[in-house]
Amino acid sequence: MKTLSETWFADGYIDFELKKYTLLAYLQEVNKYFNENKLYPQLADIIFHYHNLVAFRENKKFLQEQFPKKLTGMQIEKLQVLYEQIIQDDELMQELEDIINYAANKMKKAISNGTEIYEFVEDKLKIFPVGIIPLDTNEGYFFLSEGAHHTTRVYQYRLSFFEKHDEKYRSIRTEYIDSWQRNIANSYEQIKSELIKIKSELPNPAVYSIETALKFPVEETLLPIAKRTLVRYISSPAA
Repeated sequence: MKTLSETWFADGYIDFELKKYTLLAYLQEVNKYFNENKLYPQLADIIFHYHNLVAFRENKKFLQEQFPKKLTGMQIEKLQVLYEQIIQDDELMQELEDIINYAANKMKKAISNGTEIYEFVEDKLKIFPVGIIPLDTNEGYFFLSEGAHHTTRVYQYRLSFFEKHDEKYRSIRTEYIDSWQRNIANSYEQIKSELIKIKSELPNPAVYSIETALKFPVEETLLPIAKRTLVRYISSPAA
């Protein structure tokens, strides 16, 4: 995948036409993946770059709090110094503002396209517990089935908590276990029983099934959306 540096709009020579073609080449590839219904990592990447542009335009400490793992201190310092330098040069500042405004509008349209696909897929997911769910749902398994196939992909998951800006968030880590062919003789409950025998470290796991009639790329679309849906489902009071 064609990528942009975190500071692409300010790197090197600040020229509108040059940056425009750099951006359009990037967006062309992003949209190519979106047209194939492949959302990740493209959607997350373009959202990151969009927020970069907006933060720089609004002169906010440049994502020091929002994306501490993505940008290094050196990159943040570089952009803050750059902002202070070019704000004194009206012509250069106008060129950069034109680049940022143009890029933000183009990225926003691409994000909208990706978000439409995301929401469509999310709306078509059906999630439900398999058997009795224990009190501790922070670790367990989920089954992912898509299209008309009877193949069920099994993942082990683990939820963890982290705090950011005095708010608590949940993150999920997953590991692919195996695939089972589901049929009358091999139901979700029987797959769960097999897992308990195979993985003795989880004798009473929380198990969920996530189904969809859609046929979408698993790794790039269905799995990332399924993971987010599962986190929200488990976190809801009714779960």
